[in-house]
Amino acid sequence: MFQFIADQITYHLLNLPTENALGDALNFFIYDTFKILTLIFIVISVVAFIRTFLALSQLKNLLTKSHYGLGNLIAALFGAITPFCSCSSIPLFTGFIKGNIPMGIAFSFLITSPLVNEVAFILMGGLFGWRLAFLYAITGIILGVVAGLFIGSLKMEDQLILDNKEEKLKAKTVPLKLENKINFAVKEGWKTLKKLTPYVIIGVAMGAIIHGYVPQDFFIKSIGEYQILAVPIAVLLGIPIYAGCSTVAPLIFGITSSGIPLGTSLAFMMAIAGLSLPEAIILKRVMSLKLLAVFFLVVAIGITMIGYFFNFMAAK
Repeated sequence: MFQFIADQITYHLLNLPTENALGDALNFFIYDTFKILTLIFIVISVVAFIRTFLALSQLKNLLTKSHYGLGNLIAALFGAITPFCSCSSIPLFTGFIKGNIPMGIAFSFLITSPLVNEVAFILMGGLFGWRLAFLYAITGIILGVVAGLFIGSLKMEDQLILDNKEEKLKAKTVPLKLENKINFAVKEGWKTLKKLTPYVIIGVAMGAIIHGYVPQDFFIKSIGEYQILAVPIAVLLGIPIYAGCSTVAPLIFGITSSGIPLGTSLAFMMAIAGLSLPEAIILKRVMSLKLLAVFFLVVAIGITMIGYFFNFMAAK
């Protein structure tokens, strides 16, 4: 539906050519803006509605008391089966935070959801073998669990902007009638949507400009110029780009076939999928700059280590 709307506006209403930088950028912007804003409203409303039925204090205690990172593992596995990009994962992450789910567990979902993608898994299995495909999925889940545990151990809950006294008060005073529950949920979704909309528009606009105007050869040549430092450079080059694994996977495997090591290409793909400037801009409305920097640094280091690991495995 979103793609149909974007195509109709871009190529029929505005009559822009299909193979054109401006047309591609505008189509990308319209599609992702509509998709993300709709997800924000729906997910936050649904989570708010569910909150009116659940004893969130008990759920929170259950996840908090999970031993050996079990709560983080559950969140990471849930993230692995959700087909979200980095920006599309934010509404559910925000819902977790508003539901008083432990911060580290919410981060495990936010990290894993865009990194582990079923399309990339199938493509990798077909092109490089299922052993490497399973390693890709497992390392992505491990990164989500470990990074979530680490971020949670920092006790930076005060850096979450949406985790405030007002939200905690609302969690204790939820309505009892079904009609009031629905109204409460819709109001929660609408209020969060209004807060995040400017950041979504700015973030997606930046991603659209890069998508439409920055040549793919620029990134390929930049990665190929280096050897030992190729993996961290690939991660840094991937951060400005905004796309999901399923979108980037064909390009990444094309890069690999051109001579770039598998781990370097995979790190590039995971950085594109899991870390992006549009994601940072949207998350800035949810958390402080300090926590945002910690999140990006931890995930970037983890992706870099995964890249080196796959290069080592491919060389054996």
